[in-house]
Amino acid sequence: MIIIIDTREQQPFTFSKWEVSTQRASLDTGDYSIVGFQDRAAIERKSLDDLVSCFMGGNRTRFEKELIRGRRLDLFSVVVEATLEDIAQGRFKSQMKPEAALQTITAFQVRYGTPFMFCGSRAGAEYVTHSLLSKYAYEIEKRYKIYQKNKGVNP
Repeated sequence: MIIIIDTREQQPFTFSKWEVSTQRASLDTGDYSIVGFQDRAAIERKSLDDLVSCFMGGNRTRFEKELIRGRRLDLFSVVVEATLEDIAQGRFKSQMKPEAALQTITAFQVRYGTPFMFCGSRAGAEYVTHSLLSKYAYEIEKRYKIYQKNKGVNP
């Protein structure tokens, strides 16, 4: 599997714990995807401070546009390098109140159908990103094999 890392991603994961290749390319949606499936699967990575900053001002509009684009994909998730408790305790650099941040996350999950996965740390977020993308690739390959077996032709 080749994981694409968006060229705008400033702190990319290395995925050094797994047997995968990476390449940098411009993605329309998200920070990570899989070669050949950029229009079907993407993961948006957020540090805690970056996530909360996406809830205010012009950043909010840009982030909501990202969530709208993500709705069209088979797989789209926001992977957060923190815990929900970090948000509840206000462990971020912002004037936003923790309750407002939590309510925004809830609203976005309902409004856009996007899961926000709180991974506890950067390493946890890298693990979840790899896991989501590799499981997606596995399921696509499995469906393709079943289709070939049942139809006897390429899709």
